[in-house]
Amino acid sequence: MERRLDNRADIRDFLARRRAQLTPEQVGLPASGRRRVPGLRREEVAVLAGVSTEWYTRLERGHISGVSEEVLDAVARTLQLNEDERTYLFDLAKAAQPSPATRRRRKAVTLPPRVQWLLDSMTLSAALVTNGRLDIVATNALARALFAPMFDSHTVNEHGRPNSARFYFLDDASHDFADDWEGAADITTALLRAEAGRYPSDKALRELVGELSTVSAAFRTRWAAHNVRIHHGGVKRLHHPEAGPLKLIYQPLDLPVSAREAHSLTIYTAEPGTSDEDRLKLLASWAATRLP
Repeated sequence: MERRLDNRADIRDFLARRRAQLTPEQVGLPASGRRRVPGLRREEVAVLAGVSTEWYTRLERGHISGVSEEVLDAVARTLQLNEDERTYLFDLAKAAQPSPATRRRRKAVTLPPRVQWLLDSMTLSAALVTNGRLDIVATNALARALFAPMFDSHTVNEHGRPNSARFYFLDDASHDFADDWEGAADITTALLRAEAGRYPSDKALRELVGELSTVSAAFRTRWAAHNVRIHHGGVKRLHHPEAGPLKLIYQPLDLPVSAREAHSLTIYTAEPGTSDEDRLKLLASWAATRLP
């Protein structure tokens, strides 16, 4: 008999936290005096979603297997989930199904040479490839130079491979490197939380989360918040030890090179005509002189 993944704790914590963040006024209900707990009551969510209180209570306790997409949509709308949070809820539901696919182990794959050729062809942009656990698995020369503090960190694994989450939470040097360490830590944790929703059976991911939770109180607090994020572009501000302050635009792109492992290609560039572009070009020249 197939056993479904037991992710009831994740479902319970996620839904309860999102319910607690909403006020009656936000969903069009009248305020009704003092409340014992913050946010909406379960029965209020149930009414707004069009289900019974007993049914919603069961859902919030983690019994999500077999719930229809229509009902999940109704709950997502009622809790005012954003697109990333909605995706996470559906990923949790999918993982709870008694399907062999949810238990299939993911294995690390070797990137084909064409990926490295692509990275190397980008000489004025920093480009790197990460997996869903935020391991940096390939870079061009400029990305290696740009993220030198991460590559030089004591948190790299035995193969010299950095991991963004381990760097931010286990290396104090990350506070000097990131202009907004708190924001970087928030995003890093939210990316890992979304990945855990997609691939809850990933042993390496569970081990990483366990390590960070054990060692870092900052990570534990953020992990418990159940914030999720799917890769989006944005602005990253860094203090590079060689190039100085840098404001870079970044854009992640899905890189479908394997069905067994999820990869993302992220490109970092500077706005044309700015001092950031000048500093990035200097860093590119510096990196080129150090190629073997």
